[in-house]
Amino acid sequence: MSTLCSAHFPSSPPSISKFISDQPCLTMLQTHCTNMKDFQKLYAHIIKTGLALHPFAATRILTFCASSFGDINYAYLVFTRMPNPNLYSWNTIIRGFSRSSTPQFAISLFVDMLCSDVQPQRLTFPSVFKAYAQLGAGHDGAQLHGMVVKLGLERDQFVHNTIIYMYANSGLLSEARRVFDEQMKLDVVACNSMIMGLAKCGEIDESRRLFDSMPTRTEVTWNSMISGYVRNRKLMEALELFREMQEEGVEPNEFTMVSLLNACAHLGALQHGEWVHDYMKRNHFKLNVIVLTAIIDMYCKCGSIESAIEVFEASPTITRGLSCWNSIIIGLAMNGCEREAIEFFSRLESSHLKPDNVSFIGVLTACKHLGAVEKARDYFALMMNEYEIEPSIKHYTCMVEVLGQAALLKEAEELIKGMPIKPDAIIWGSLLSSCWKHGNAEIAKRAAQRVCELNPSDASGYVLMSNVQAACEKFEEAMEHRLLMKERLTEKEPGCSSIELYGEVHEFLAGGMLHPKTREIYSLLNDPSFEFQT
Repeated sequence: MSTLCSAHFPSSPPSISKFISDQPCLTMLQTHCTNMKDFQKLYAHIIKTGLALHPFAATRILTFCASSFGDINYAYLVFTRMPNPNLYSWNTIIRGFSRSSTPQFAISLFVDMLCSDVQPQRLTFPSVFKAYAQLGAGHDGAQLHGMVVKLGLERDQFVHNTIIYMYANSGLLSEARRVFDEQMKLDVVACNSMIMGLAKCGEIDESRRLFDSMPTRTEVTWNSMISGYVRNRKLMEALELFREMQEEGVEPNEFTMVSLLNACAHLGALQHGEWVHDYMKRNHFKLNVIVLTAIIDMYCKCGSIESAIEVFEASPTITRGLSCWNSIIIGLAMNGCEREAIEFFSRLESSHLKPDNVSFIGVLTACKHLGAVEKARDYFALMMNEYEIEPSIKHYTCMVEVLGQAALLKEAEELIKGMPIKPDAIIWGSLLSSCWKHGNAEIAKRAAQRVCELNPSDASGYVLMSNVQAACEKFEEAMEHRLLMKERLTEKEPGCSSIELYGEVHEFLAGGMLHPKTREIYSLLNDPSFEFQT
C-alpha cells in the first residue's frame, strides 16, 4: 500500500502508442500475478510509466485488487485515484466489498454511486443485496428492493435470486417466501437460498421438503441441506444424506467434507470421522486451512488426540493457518495433554504467526487443568502487554476458573468485580461452581445471587447454591433454594451424552426414555449379577 500512497503520478495519461507498447505489462498482471506481493512489484513499474492513468489499465488494476488474489483496501485506494470511474469500476469495487469482511462499505459506496454521474444498472444490485445479506440486514435492504421494483428489475433472475438470498439469510422467511413464490418457474439458485434460510431458522423439515421437491440439484443444494442438518444437530441425517449424495453420483467438495467433519465432531463419532478423512485421502482432496482445521478439530473432539497431532505434524507449514494451531492447542488442553498444549503454544509464538485471543483461551484452559496459577497469570499479562489483545469475557472466565481451581476464591471474586466489562452469568457461575467444590458458602451466596439476577430462568445457579448449602450441612437453606427454583418455574436442562458402538451413534438424555433399547438397558442395570466394566 505504501507504493501507491507515495508514488508520484505523471501529470497526464500516456499516449495511445505508449499504452500499446506497455500492453505486455497488463498481460503479465492478468497471467502472472497471484498475490499482492507480485502485484506491488509490477505496479511500481505501471505507475512509473504513467500507464496507471489510462482508464483501461486502471480498470484492469482495480479488477485484480478487488479479486480473491488481491486486497480490497488496496483496491479502494486505486478506485479513489481514478478521476472518472465508469460503471464497470463502480460495480467492481462494490462487488469486492460485498465479498469481504466489511460488506457495509459496499452499501456506503452504492450510496456514493447514487450521488455520482454514473447510475446503477442491473448488475450493480446483486452485490448490494449480498452485502445486506452478509450483514443480516434484510429490513434495511427492503428499501433497495423497493428501488428495484420501481426500476422494473424485479423480474431479472439474477436480481430476483439475490433478493431471496438477502431475506433468507436475514431470517425474514415470510418476505423470502413471498419473493420466492413470485417465480414463474422453480430456480435452483433461489431454492438453495430458501433451503439455507429455512434451516437457519430451525425449519429443517420444511427445508428437506423443498429439497425433495427440486427437479434438479447442484452440489450447492446438497451442501446446503447437509450443513442445515448439522446446524440443527440432525447429525445422523447429515451423514445419511451424504450417502444419498454419493448414490446420486454427485461429487462432494471441500464444503461437504467440512460439514461432515463438523457433524462427526459434535457426535463424537470417531469411526465416521475416520471414514470421512480416509475418503478425502482416497479422492485426493486438497487440504486448505479450513479443511485441515476441521480434521484436527474432529479428531480432538472425538478424543483421538494422537491422530490430531499426526495430521497437524504431517501438514505443510504453509497450510497451517492460525485456526489449525488454535484447534490443536485447545484440543490438547481439553484431552488431558496440558503440558503438550503449552508446548504447542510456544511453538506458535516461534512461528511466522502470532497468537490471537483464541490461542490464549486455549493456553489458559491448559493452565486451568494443570493447576498452573502463576503460568496463567503470566500468559494473561503477556496477552495484554506483548500482543496488545484486550481480554474478553472468555479470558476472564478462564482466569476465574484457574483461581477457583486453586481455591483462590477471594482473588477470583475481586477479579470479576474489577473487570472493565460487565460480568455475565457464566463467569459468576464459574465462581459459584468453585465455591461448591471448596465449600465456601459465603462467596457462593453472592455469586448465586448474581447468576439468578442475570439469568433468572437458568436453574444452574439454584442447583449449585443448594449443593453448597448441603455440603456445609445447611439442609434447610438447601431445601429453600430447591423450592425457590420450582416457584420460579426454572428447569435444569438434562445432560446429554453419546457413544459410538459398531459404527452407530447412540444419544442419551439424563432420565430419558426415548432410546429404542431403554427397557433392555434399565433391565440390565438393575440386574444384581451385572458387573460394569471399563
